[in-house]
Amino acid sequence: MSVEHIRTEPSILYFGTPVVLISTMNAEGGDNIAPMSSAFWLGWRCVIGLDASSKTTENLLRAGECVLNLPSVDEVAAVDRLARTTGSSPVPDAKLARGYRHEPRKFEIAGLTRTPSEIVSAPRIRECPVQMEAAVAASHGLGGDGPRKGPFRAFELRILRVHVRPDILMDGHANRIDPDRWRPLIMSFQRFYGLAAGEVHASRLGEIPEELYRSLVGEQAEASSSVGIF
Repeated sequence: MSVEHIRTEPSILYFGTPVVLISTMNAEGGDNIAPMSSAFWLGWRCVIGLDASSKTTENLLRAGECVLNLPSVDEVAAVDRLARTTGSSPVPDAKLARGYRHEPRKFEIAGLTRTPSEIVSAPRIRECPVQMEAAVAASHGLGGDGPRKGPFRAFELRILRVHVRPDILMDGHANRIDPDRWRPLIMSFQRFYGLAAGEVHASRLGEIPEELYRSLVGEQAEASSSVGIF
């Protein structure tokens, strides 16, 4: 049935993206976790968008590294416990207006467990089924043409290591995630959802052997331990 579309102006355009818990190291020592959902991947590169005033933005610009931890629906309560918390002190005005509070002990209040990374200094989150160590490749200001003069920061991240829980791998394949077993936590317009339904339609792209993408990317499995900011 064809329905005539109407014009609308939502305050945000979060139509549905995976939740990411970004772990970073603070300048004074200690660590920070930031829940966010503005992220997408191209090969072994990830682009994320953050509030320019956030502690994670500060840490990424200084240290040039992080871990992207992907929670499943099973970790949703821990993710929600991090809501309206910030590692920044004092709390930025825009976050104060939305009810945020300063919280330096993110792992503890969320009930999550630190796990050492192999390359970067920031810890992985043990409970998350997917953990990706990453280095900053580039950074760009966003929104400079608006009234707040650049309230956002976009980062291009180079993925260095991928760690996954074995039960989400495809049977007989050490390097393939099984989409029928992986159930990412999704945020849509500030609310949490999961992938309840199975595959809804056969995919022609799915007929392409996944290994063929490896030659196009050519970056994964880099052994270098040097993680420099762009």
